[in-house]
Amino acid sequence: MFQSIKTYKLLFLRLILIVTGIEVSIFFFKKELLFTGVFGLFIVFLLIREMYFYVRNFVLLYNKTIGSILQNDFSSDFSKHKFNTNYKDLFHLYDTLKNKQNEQVSKDIIYRSILNNIETGIIILKKQDTDWNIFLMNDYFSSHFNVPKVSKWKYLKNQLPALCEIIEQDDFQEIKTAIEISVNAQNKQTFVLQASRTEIFELDYFIVLLDSIQNVVEKKEKEAWVNLMKVISHELLNSITPIRSICQNLQDLVEQDSLSDEDLEDVKNSVETMLRRSDHLQKFVEGYRKLAMLPSPKKDKVELQLLMENCLQIMNPLFREKNIEVVNAITFKRSINIDAQQIEQVVINLLTNAMHALKDTFEKQILISAEAKENRIYIKITDNGNGIEKEIENKIFLPFFTTRKEGAGIGLTLSKNIIESHGGYINYKSEEGKTTFEISLIEE
Repeated sequence: MFQSIKTYKLLFLRLILIVTGIEVSIFFFKKELLFTGVFGLFIVFLLIREMYFYVRNFVLLYNKTIGSILQNDFSSDFSKHKFNTNYKDLFHLYDTLKNKQNEQVSKDIIYRSILNNIETGIIILKKQDTDWNIFLMNDYFSSHFNVPKVSKWKYLKNQLPALCEIIEQDDFQEIKTAIEISVNAQNKQTFVLQASRTEIFELDYFIVLLDSIQNVVEKKEKEAWVNLMKVISHELLNSITPIRSICQNLQDLVEQDSLSDEDLEDVKNSVETMLRRSDHLQKFVEGYRKLAMLPSPKKDKVELQLLMENCLQIMNPLFREKNIEVVNAITFKRSINIDAQQIEQVVINLLTNAMHALKDTFEKQILISAEAKENRIYIKITDNGNGIEKEIENKIFLPFFTTRKEGAGIGLTLSKNIIESHGGYINYKSEEGKTTFEISLIEE
């Protein structure tokens, strides 16, 4: 308790004085000097009283300081004691922890302010024993779902049973799904639910994010339109600029009184160039027309294995020519309700892309697999090619974007549109030197 050497010395000195005073008083009593002996005992009493209050004040101050630290209460003012060197280390510890707490409080205020200004519903749960309590709920979540900032999980269950049931069904584990929630007693709205669990300093936290599908779609649509305008502007300028330059040159030539053989050759070359650029523009517009005028799917029951066999029958001559090993790992029999012609086009597009990705690979292999879960069919096409560069990952589904000179840049965009018109989605992932495109279709 007493960490200061000076404190020990002062206590030791007091004890020596008390013991010495008692011995002297006894000595005076033996000499029958009663008055002097009584006076000596009085001095001893004063010394004991002074030591008692000294120790008591020290212990009280120590307990008060440690109690403040343990309770995270740094509102006490010890300024009048700071000049006492006996408490130097104690007050240094107190001030250090007080500054750290002030810094942490400032950070918490900033973080909460950031979370409260995000247009995403956020709740953070904290596990205590076997129960979960609400550690944080941001303003957007509270206001959007009309939920008071409760502190107990059971109270939130009364407000949003649809959300809480899904979380409990998965036993508070990682979730990524879509969920319908009734907002303000109106029609149900669809939200993207993302949840993750983490442990920090042996404390268990569960983080839940809810994003409105409409907000996500609007953001993606805006980004897509901006990127599309960039591509269209780039293509148009690449053709219009040289055509305008050629027209200017032709105008200068026809304004001459006579044309030489060299001038006629220039006219011929200029016309050929204009035709080439016009053909390019026509193909560009045709590609856009295909995307814009995609017919609605005419669905019918189709055997999945038969669909893949038809696609491979078309592609096998190219695979043999390029020494590509194709493994069809689809073994289960399943019928899916699709427009066979459109889905075949998607699969052939993906197989063609995989074939081009294997161009510089020594052992070329494409794996086709499928699985059925949660009322969906997942078709996966995996290759061990070069993969997709990080710089272009967010552009591969963009209309007219391509990395191949002979490519039109509409294959993946068209495939994405076809799958979405079937109520599904298409995505990709790259890991361990392999790239996988996954088609998800609803099993009706």
